Amino acid sequence: MASQEIETLASALARLPGLGPRSARRAVLWLVKRRDNALDPLINALVAVRDRLVECETCSNVDTQNPCGICADPRRDQKSICVVEDVSDLWALDRAKLFTGRYHVLGGKLSAMDGVRPEDLNIAALLGRVADGGIDEIVLAMNATLEGQTTAHYIAERLEEFPIRITQLAHGLPVGGELDYLDEGTLAQALRARRPVD
Repeated sequence: MASQEIETLASALARLPGLGPRSARRAVLWLVKRRDNALDPLINALVAVRDRLVECETCSNVDTQNPCGICADPRRDQKSICVVEDVSDLWALDRAKLFTGRYHVLGGKLSAMDGVRPEDLNIAALLGRVADGGIDEIVLAMNATLEGQTTAHYIAERLEEFPIRITQLAHGLPVGGELDYLDEGTLAQALRARRPVD
């Protein structure tokens, strides 16, 4: 039986994605055994992030500076914006280092079931960024769900008045994927997005 403080720490860790109660207890035990070289640095890092965490006023990314490191980077393409649903999507795309422009985080997706309306998302700020000028392309990088595609369609309609190119991420067969293991939605999208053989 652990002390109340240790149990509280294990309960706090168990709320993290991917950690259940048993994994959280193992993590706590590992941290306690290595308190000098693991626990103290973790505590210091958590406190530093807690004290400095801000939302970027330009793109709504979370960072310890405002504007965020991506928006402040002069090497990024100023003329293209990749629109994503959440910060996790931004981080995943930027980690791949394939998109050199800037981002815009909507903070969710349209969903009639959940009562999420256009005014609940960060769409007005995106339209403001485009209206300010200097943007040539908007890349709609919504998830391949019904709500994600509805959101992308709504944004594309709102952007029609601007003289910009609107593109969307391709959806379909993953590299190395076998047809037998793919869901019907992925197969349907792959068939709709088929192209001539080079």
